[in-house]
Amino acid sequence: MNQLKQMALFAVGLSVLSACGGQSGMNLGDDEFAVMAVQSTSSDQAASYPATIKGTQDIEIRPQVSGFVVKLCVDEGATVKKGQALFLIDDTQYKAAFRQAEAQVKVAEANVNTLSLTEKNKKMLHEQQIISDFEYQTAVNNLLSAEASLAQANAALVSAKQNLDFCTVTSPSNGVVGTFPYRVGALVSASISEPMTTVSEINNMYVYFSMTEKDLLGLTRAGGTLKEQLEKMPAVKLQLADGSMYEFEGKIDAVSGVIDQSTGSVSMRAIFPNEKNILRSGGMANVIFPYVMENVILIPQNATVEIQDKKFVYVLQADNTVKYTEIKISNMNDGQDYIVMSGLKSGDKIVTEGVQTLRDGQKITPITQEQQEAKYQQALQDQREGNLSTAFN
Repeated sequence: MNQLKQMALFAVGLSVLSACGGQSGMNLGDDEFAVMAVQSTSSDQAASYPATIKGTQDIEIRPQVSGFVVKLCVDEGATVKKGQALFLIDDTQYKAAFRQAEAQVKVAEANVNTLSLTEKNKKMLHEQQIISDFEYQTAVNNLLSAEASLAQANAALVSAKQNLDFCTVTSPSNGVVGTFPYRVGALVSASISEPMTTVSEINNMYVYFSMTEKDLLGLTRAGGTLKEQLEKMPAVKLQLADGSMYEFEGKIDAVSGVIDQSTGSVSMRAIFPNEKNILRSGGMANVIFPYVMENVILIPQNATVEIQDKKFVYVLQADNTVKYTEIKISNMNDGQDYIVMSGLKSGDKIVTEGVQTLRDGQKITPITQEQQEAKYQQALQDQREGNLSTAFN
């Protein structure tokens, strides 16, 4: 029976340790509590801002002539080069107009040649005073009129050639094409409400996000102009929609000069390389903005007690009693430590373990965290060896 009782106590002891999260929250049955002296330090932090990804250029592709789409030259999402054909529009009427313009040029050229010969002949007769000034000047004017008609015909030919070329819709830059709302057989024109597609330059990608006015003021107060601060800023990271981190870092390269009064934020832009074409225009992500907080106090989260959304710690007094003290913390939370904004000063000593069992004004025996760890390990060893009489002393 004694052996069964020992085994039961051993199991209970292990369950108590487990329920308390190991050593966290335990004082191992005595008045000894681990304390630590807090010190001002610097802390590497990272703020996350929702962002939108855009190509360095998102160019809407619109036709400049009217007609039916007769061919799609590339697939949606294809990577294209500048000048590469994207769509073909029926060019029947534009070929006819071009040939007609060519014919008009030839007629105008022939007329100019004829009137040029006439002018030369009239000039010779005028010099010999065979014809009057009026007759010669009429020949000159007829030639000038014919030359103007030729220029007009040439301009019409250029316009007809341009319209014919516009029947082949080409990419204005290197990039990736978007979706095709118009397919073969669709009637398109320069006045269509939706572009035929969009070509996005994606060698580098712009990532747009907004920073609060408070954060912006923190940057400008750090010294120098905002532009100078942006140049000094460390590289930013990008968290993709699936939660993974993008392998390349980016750099903030632009900031809006106007604060949005409705949101109290300012728009900013970072640029990221896109060598592997992972980033796509229109995608969503989070910009991870690193920064350093100076002269802050970090304390472990398990050293605090929370009551009605307020955080408290037990501060060790000179007579080894503890004082229940409210603290203000930053909203930055890494899951392990809190950044104390007020309530503690450098040199204060706080209880770090077992705070749930303390009360205001209680007298304790302070020990170091190393001493408490040693006690905890000894208690585990005593339990494993069956020394239950000493495991909870």
